[in-house]
Amino acid sequence: MAPKRYRSSSQASAAQNSDNATSIDVPIPQKNASKTSDEQSGVVVEDEPSVFEKMTLQEMKSSLSSNGVAAKGNSKRKAKGLSESDQMQISNKSSPDSGRKRTTRKDKQSPEDIADIESLHRATEQELIVESTEMEGEKSIQVKKKVSSRITTTNAKARVSVDNSVDEPWTVLAHKKPQKGWTAYNPKTMRPPAIAADTPHIKLLSWNVNGLRALLKSESFSALQLAQREDFDVLCLQETKLQEKDVDAIRQILLEGYDNSYWTCSVSKLGYSGTAIISRIKPLSVRYGLGISDHDSEGRLVTVEFDNFYLLNSYVPNSGDGLRRLSYRITEWDTSLSNYMKGLEQSKPVILTGDLNCAHQEIDIFNPAGNKRSAGFTDEERNSFQTNFLDKGFVDTFRKQHPDVVGYTYWGYRHGGRRTNKGWRLDYFLASESIADQVYDSYILPDMGGSDHCPIGLILKL
Repeated sequence: MAPKRYRSSSQASAAQNSDNATSIDVPIPQKNASKTSDEQSGVVVEDEPSVFEKMTLQEMKSSLSSNGVAAKGNSKRKAKGLSESDQMQISNKSSPDSGRKRTTRKDKQSPEDIADIESLHRATEQELIVESTEMEGEKSIQVKKKVSSRITTTNAKARVSVDNSVDEPWTVLAHKKPQKGWTAYNPKTMRPPAIAADTPHIKLLSWNVNGLRALLKSESFSALQLAQREDFDVLCLQETKLQEKDVDAIRQILLEGYDNSYWTCSVSKLGYSGTAIISRIKPLSVRYGLGISDHDSEGRLVTVEFDNFYLLNSYVPNSGDGLRRLSYRITEWDTSLSNYMKGLEQSKPVILTGDLNCAHQEIDIFNPAGNKRSAGFTDEERNSFQTNFLDKGFVDTFRKQHPDVVGYTYWGYRHGGRRTNKGWRLDYFLASESIADQVYDSYILPDMGGSDHCPIGLILKL
């Protein structure tokens, strides 16, 4: 391993600037592909509240009708398909709750979402909506947006609101049963200042990329720009989905200046799982797997040894549809990984990172009650996480730093959970107690798109 890392003042300045940068062209969740142009989307409701405030409800209906928008009853209108920039929360008493699933996971729509809808029939057209409401005689404009020309509602009473933080939905507290004192994670305000240039440290990044080749093909993703922005020393990847024959080509094009990379791929099921550690610091040693054949055919673990600690990058098995792998997960994998970590710890501290496929506490998942039997939040998995890791002396570094902060690292694609911040915290840095106090920052990068997970980071003082 190279000598302990001291950064020059110029490097520190560059790192600080890159850490604070927000203009890097990294992927963010894409806007709804069904959007149309202003000409196609029907009426444009101008952002002139004073005009609407002077109109009666009938005048508003007439105005909408004159532009080709149906207006039945005395209700608000809503159109299916929220755009990425619209942070809306709508709950329907009579309809099934929407949610997120990775395997069997499903989040139901929040009862706290500000709406009371008795019956709502939506046309399947494009954009979004909205306009005025009349509640208890008080008229108010809640949203000014494009209105689809196919909207019908009956007997609906609803209040629709849009948060101004739609560009940063993770800053909005989203939880079914938030407790007093909980706040949403905001890296802009909750991360400490850049670490001093004369403080020796190492910066680790971890990311479940959900298919590395697909990510690299994305026009909006640049591994080089990611490295420039975050200035990490080590990058840990999970779910690369590579085959062994692909590794050499990927290694050559991925990151200049990171000359040490170690990959393990699934051989039992091709194009599945897979982990990698990419480092500009040469490790003292490298190990693949747990040394147990029953666990090592899916490419789920890489271990590197540095001067001061072992770093383990793991993609923990998901319990799967119908919890078919739950027993294997909690009775075999978790116990074997825990024993392996405790064995390494006899010589030096251990840091485990990766997608550990468990939301440990209720604060770590948007809808805890609705996911009691969902993979990643069963009592069995949560108890195993506690017993095999936390009770064995490994510290959840993010939760230690942010005990009452709701910060997610995974949002399902199916229900657009990312734009409403309805997610799970599945990705971790666990550290031996002996070095937990050396953690300068354990953080989440929720603005990074390109996967259903976002990266997480750890800055460790050496």
